[in-house]
Amino acid sequence: MNSDKSAETSALAIMQQHLDALNALEEDGLAATLHFPHYRLVDVNLDFWPSKDRYLGDFRVRAGGNWARTAWHSITVQRASNNKVHLAVRINRFDAADNLIADFDSLWVITHKHGKWAAQFRSSFAAA
Repeated sequence: MNSDKSAETSALAIMQQHLDALNALEEDGLAATLHFPHYRLVDVNLDFWPSKDRYLGDFRVRAGGNWARTAWHSITVQRASNNKVHLAVRINRFDAADNLIADFDSLWVITHKHGKWAAQFRSSFAAA
């Protein structure tokens, strides 16, 4: 069993791994930071990925053709237990010229199950 502080550390490490894999377009590395099935709520629509097969490709479509990289503007732990952490995340997306193309808030739920920490769910205020 992890302490709440250990859970927070694990969740933040997963977020960094997620960002690094996303920006490097490493499909397997990105998938390793997610539990599948994986869910995302945007507006009132629930997106669902049963496996890693379409996750990165779907992200590329959602982010748009100008997307070059993503950065966490901020991450704040909202609540933590020994196997679940809620994170409030402000996300910035940039184009190749490093111009900001998206800025939005998101709630991430990072869980420890099947022996690993990974993102289970997120609710995003990104443009649908």
